[in-house]
Amino acid sequence: MPTSQYPLPSGFSRATTAAEALGHADLTGRLAVVTGGYAGLGLETVRVLSKAGASIVVPARDTAKAEAALKGLPRIEIRPLDLADPASIDAFGQEFAASGRPLDLFIGNAGVMATPLAHDGRGFERQFATNHLGHFQLAAWLWPALKRAGKARVVALSSGAHRFSAIDFDDPNYRHRPYDAWKAYGQSKTANALFALELDRRGAEHGVRAFSVHPGSIRTELTRYVSDADMEAIGFRDADGNIPAHIAALFKTIEQGAATTVWCATSRQLDGMGGVYCEDCDIAEALPADTKELRGVMPWAMDTEAAARLWTLSERLLGITFA
Repeated sequence: MPTSQYPLPSGFSRATTAAEALGHADLTGRLAVVTGGYAGLGLETVRVLSKAGASIVVPARDTAKAEAALKGLPRIEIRPLDLADPASIDAFGQEFAASGRPLDLFIGNAGVMATPLAHDGRGFERQFATNHLGHFQLAAWLWPALKRAGKARVVALSSGAHRFSAIDFDDPNYRHRPYDAWKAYGQSKTANALFALELDRRGAEHGVRAFSVHPGSIRTELTRYVSDADMEAIGFRDADGNIPAHIAALFKTIEQGAATTVWCATSRQLDGMGGVYCEDCDIAEALPADTKELRGVMPWAMDTEAAARLWTLSERLLGITFA
């Protein structure tokens, strides 16, 4: 039975930290793959999961940076992977598949935000390619290992920015329409939510449940391409460069920003559930498309038909199918 897109309530809040969301969970013997697990929210996620006993594979575009950031944490494996490079994803996937290990957790944390217009060698728009298609291709490789675990979870990092755009199925890669960096980012984050929705539908019978997450507004390396003018354009700064009070209230620390990811990955409160969009360590409320509230999830990010259509499109664009 589909999980209701409505708060439990969980008893947690937007101020909950990742360590608090984990609680006393014992992850000894559990294996996780965390993309982007060596900076920002990903690093905090890895740190907390590792402290609870998990073994973690961290795919890294910059392995030297990853080694420096993760130094001293136990049971960490660093492997090269660039989500924008399909050959790199295949190499990582083939190596992991050859190990024959079951996979308990797959956390798609890495991403880019509001980048200038760019297309990869296949003609895919950069944000859609990195944030969605790269993780989709990686998930296809990890799918047998997730099923092998018998009880696995997948967490896709979406964003409240999904409200900026649904999927444009006629031109997802901005080959014809004018480029808007924020709408392109929003489309990729809607794609993350729809990916989790469809993956959960396909995975539930195999014990694989999937969730999408809005971590909150956090100052991390993800904002490297965002100028003050960009922040003003989306209402996150006023004309004088100041952050409005109602926006400032939305910002979280990195420890708080990683909390919903950790909660979705480990909480017993979510046993038997999946396919939902979560925020502030709870299932988010479904809100109408015309809402002015900066919370909840928009209808196009919960659309089961759009999720199935995006899945088919992704397989066609990448030339792959899930086993």
